[in-house]
Amino acid sequence: MSDVVRSNAQRATALVKWPSGGKRRRPRSPVSSMRSFWGLLLAYWLSERWREAWSLTFLILLLTGLSAQASVWFALTSGELVNRIANFHHPTVPTSPSSLLSTAATLAAIAITRDAGFTAVRHFFSTTLHRKWRQWLDERFNQALLDSNHTHFHLQQNGFGASSETESSSPDNIDQRVQEAIKGMTGGAIGLGVGIAGVVLSLGFVGGKLIETSSSVRGLDFLGSYGSACLTLLAIAIYVPLNTFIAARLGGILQGLSLRIQSAEGSYRSELNQLLHRSFHVAVIRGEPAQKTLHGRRYRDIDQTWASLNRVTAGYMGFELVHNFIGSRIVAYAPGLLPYVDKTISLQEYVTGAELATALINECSWFIHAMPDIATLRADARRITELAQAIETVQRPQDYYARSGPSAFEYATQDGARGLSIQSVELLHTGDDKPFLSVEKLDFAPGEWTLMIGESGSGKTSLLKAINGLWAHGRGLIATPDTVRTLFAAQDVKLQGVCLKDLVCLPDEAAVHGDAAVVSALEEAGLEEFAGELSSEGREGQHWDKLLSGGEKQKLVLAKILLLKPGLIFLDEATSALDGQAVQAFHKSIKEHCPQATVVAIMHDISSIQSEGGADVFDSVLVIETGVADKKPIADWRKARGNDT
Repeated sequence: MSDVVRSNAQRATALVKWPSGGKRRRPRSPVSSMRSFWGLLLAYWLSERWREAWSLTFLILLLTGLSAQASVWFALTSGELVNRIANFHHPTVPTSPSSLLSTAATLAAIAITRDAGFTAVRHFFSTTLHRKWRQWLDERFNQALLDSNHTHFHLQQNGFGASSETESSSPDNIDQRVQEAIKGMTGGAIGLGVGIAGVVLSLGFVGGKLIETSSSVRGLDFLGSYGSACLTLLAIAIYVPLNTFIAARLGGILQGLSLRIQSAEGSYRSELNQLLHRSFHVAVIRGEPAQKTLHGRRYRDIDQTWASLNRVTAGYMGFELVHNFIGSRIVAYAPGLLPYVDKTISLQEYVTGAELATALINECSWFIHAMPDIATLRADARRITELAQAIETVQRPQDYYARSGPSAFEYATQDGARGLSIQSVELLHTGDDKPFLSVEKLDFAPGEWTLMIGESGSGKTSLLKAINGLWAHGRGLIATPDTVRTLFAAQDVKLQGVCLKDLVCLPDEAAVHGDAAVVSALEEAGLEEFAGELSSEGREGQHWDKLLSGGEKQKLVLAKILLLKPGLIFLDEATSALDGQAVQAFHKSIKEHCPQATVVAIMHDISSIQSEGGADVFDSVLVIETGVADKKPIADWRKARGNDT
């Protein structure tokens, strides 16, 4: 910064009321605790809704325990049924048909109770927890994105840069992260939790019963009656972890491919959204062939990644099926075969032990069955934590922007009688050290109307954005009048999908303003034909953004100004869609209803800057030329142009 700029900054410090306090501390966002994997997973259970979270969790764990106990009952009854079938034709003590049917009915009842009772009810509570958790996360991220800091805006600006290679410059596809990633992560995490609980409880219930029904094994006499149980547990301890390790390696590949396909899908969807926003321009220049080529290139990335994902998924499916067969038919039955051959145990005990081993293998193999879902869970969680990290960083936007260039604007308020002051402001583009616009000192008095003119690209809109805290790179001091409402009206008006009254009242709540006041503002702005539709969000299924013409949207901005009566108004080509007479009426209405408002307006067509009587609407003109802003009374500007009329 030059010596002139420094001296101006020192003078400005005495002019404004700077906030008190020492070192600035970055505000915490509603998602600040979700910047790590475990922070994201635990946030809901540690939130203000912890009672809801833990109550549902307890019910799920209770039903998981009952399901594990039912597996023990099933294994015991299954062994008993096989034994009764084997003894149906026994020469001395045959099984009676009634006892056989009774045992079969008991087995069916246990299966129905376990599957349709415990498991189905647990599914209901699990999906309820999923719904509640997702809703809470959605609320938190919406609060973080739609805060008064305009976080949603800052996150989507280009050229943020990064302080290291590990940090992304800006999170892509925020919509996918907030919707699909959160939904997938919460569902996967609950499934993971239920699976872990099932493994632990099964080890307790099923493993306990396996030990209880154990018998001695030839060659393992030193283990006594625990021989078959130890042999079975050893086989499971070798077989399941080994296959889990293989599954984890394959799961890592699946996770990488899941991240790649999410990114590819997001890029393609983003391009489709961009097309919808610029479809008119594509049609005008007949740019469909180029757009098709672009779409083909985007989809090719999806297709190639999808093909790789399908190959790995198919391989994983084959591995899982082989694991299931060997586990349930060999590993589960082999350990009990020796004591059965030695007639140490009966057929019923052998089948019961094998069924218990099968149940234990199935539960302990849950990680193998769920590894693709776990891979997706980790990929989804990473995308969410990346967004949370970016949101937390952007709580001080200038620190965020400073990663890719100087960002040293200082904002303050001053006595409303002094209006708006700009001191030593320099605006830069991303990656540039030389400012494209320099402003040494500008003052805009209350009630003063200033016309801003300059060539396209000279920095007019950029200066308005900087004054409103919406420009990334630069430096300088900007002091706005305190206790004064500010309104920034852009040329391209995009209306939200809310009712007409909301559109006029924003950012105020609609209830703050009576219907009569809103109707009066609409009528004054020339929109009386819509005055009877305040509660409507549009007509015939279309929102107001599609229904209203460009001129009507700009008149809607006028209605907002007349209703809210801001003291500081920035008009960026806000009358470009109106004819000369409508422009004069626009300005006249503001003059009459907001006489003390400071107005800074950008206009390319300056043919309507005088009233019908020939009086100048504007008091001064701010000319931006060759990177310098020069403000002078409008009379002096006219003389300089050789035009006093």
